Amino acid sequence: MNIIIILFGLLIIVMAGIMAVRPKLFADTMLQYFGSVWLHVLAAAVRIAMGIALVLYADQSRFPLALHIIGWLAIAAGVIIALLPHAKFTRLFLWFFEKFAPYTRIAAIVAVLFGGFLIYAVI
Repeated sequence: MNIIIILFGLLIIVMAGIMAVRPKLFADTMLQYFGSVWLHVLAAAVRIAMGIALVLYADQSRFPLALHIIGWLAIAAGVIIALLPHAKFTRLFLWFFEKFAPYTRIAAIVAVLFGGFLIYAVI
């Protein structure tokens, strides 16, 4: 199970690296697909899968309470996203993207730290 969490951590770090180095490329790619149903499904599924992995492995990690909390928050976020009608998800995605686009590099730094924390917590 820790391999799955390590892979999630690496995925987060890679995506954050792209955000930090090429924020326009990242933004353009995300905006190209923002209206697609598969992005909606993927956003929910990734959160739920990561949350389940974190909750199941939390007791064997360095930070069991933190991983339990993060895992349950991820599951809750994934379920909420899954239950959102697609039109609302699209509007929320666009609003979020437009509101926080100027802070892409800061978000990337936070994401790298979070991905690194996940990896450190399970190795």
